Amino acid sequence: MTLSGPKTNTPTSDTIFALSSGRGRAGIAVVRLSGSLAGGAVRKLGGALPEGRQALLRHLCDPQTGEKLDDALVLFFEAPLSFTGEDVGELHVHGGPAVIAAVLETLDGMEGLRMAEPGEFARRAFENGKLDLTQAEGLADLIEAETQAQRRQALRQSGGTLLALCDEWREQIILAASLVEAALDFSDEADVPELIEDRARPVIADLLGGLNHHLDDARKGERLREGLQVVLAGQPNVGKSSLLNALASRDVAIVSHEPGTTRDVIEVHLDLGGFPVTLIDTAGLRQPSGEIEREGMRRTVARAADADLLVWLVDAAKPVWEPHADIKAGKSHILTILNKIDVGPATGNNRKGSLAISAKTGDGLEQLISFLTDKASELMGAGEPAIVTRARQRRELEACRDALQAFLSGDAADLELRAEDLRVAAHSLGRLSGRVDVEDILDRIFGDFCIGK
Repeated sequence: MTLSGPKTNTPTSDTIFALSSGRGRAGIAVVRLSGSLAGGAVRKLGGALPEGRQALLRHLCDPQTGEKLDDALVLFFEAPLSFTGEDVGELHVHGGPAVIAAVLETLDGMEGLRMAEPGEFARRAFENGKLDLTQAEGLADLIEAETQAQRRQALRQSGGTLLALCDEWREQIILAASLVEAALDFSDEADVPELIEDRARPVIADLLGGLNHHLDDARKGERLREGLQVVLAGQPNVGKSSLLNALASRDVAIVSHEPGTTRDVIEVHLDLGGFPVTLIDTAGLRQPSGEIEREGMRRTVARAADADLLVWLVDAAKPVWEPHADIKAGKSHILTILNKIDVGPATGNNRKGSLAISAKTGDGLEQLISFLTDKASELMGAGEPAIVTRARQRRELEACRDALQAFLSGDAADLELRAEDLRVAAHSLGRLSGRVDVEDILDRIFGDFCIGK
């Protein structure tokens, strides 16, 4: 199937279409159209439009040849009461590859229609005021969610949880800014300092307390979105790859008695109690025998530095209890595991507080999985739900916080500077929601969507 690219240099004026359901064989596939020509295109394919938000069975035919394409349920949503805020049509066709290809090729042959780009439906919804950026990011995360905890977090975000807080904070900043502006207008009055000290600063101090509360969340929202990063590290041949395979329940990594077998980083994604966990197998730490092994160890150190949890694996027959200084530096979460208890002593050599397992026989794996699940819950699910789920959101909120702190600590008599502090804070919240100055990030955000969303 060959479909053409954009037909004009002004894509938002075009009517776009795409397969909005997953590719492959299925009972039903959904083809979505959005734009001013959506209704006309649906009429050409299937005759009279159904009434808004009603589904009717239609025979879809190629308007040029008259050939029947499929029997489909057709829906129409008139602007602005649609996901994108434009006229939207939906064709619920049979989900066979040939049917989908025929419908898409027919649409591509119509004047004024073109295939949608990745994220273009969601971007139009944003540009037409149907979504703010935080809701769009939540929608993208909902599509990508692999665990129940990720699904719940994405639903909160796409439902406007962060947006509601930002609107509340913005109102408080506007109130304080209006007091500063009043002080500027009457700067020769004797009670100007009191206007700032007694009225504006308490408002900002209260706002800053709430903002800091949400920023001081140990980044659990980002952790939940990206998955808890757990690095398996240790001396060569302590059983890191065997443990990775055992936890993944499949052969992911090559296992060999030859030292240096693992030279690159290997990742496995797990769902533990609804929380996403990424296990990372790394090269054994020893004096490298060549450039490739040296690079593998460099990557081990780099991944350990970024890990949420470092698992230090110890050989029961010849235990090395202390992790290398360069991989444990600054790590607050380190778990020591005694492995190979099937060939070495499970007691005697076992240091207090470490888990004893055999990756080969499975002894102790249930306890290890339980520990990892509890740790994931602790780092990602404890306490109230996080509202900050992306690094971009955190950067804007931190910029807002810094401006508010400058307002509180600055001289109340410098009214122009205090007004600028509040302007910067409000601007950061505006960038967070997408209301101001965000052209530099739109392509990056919506480009991560799949085509058809």
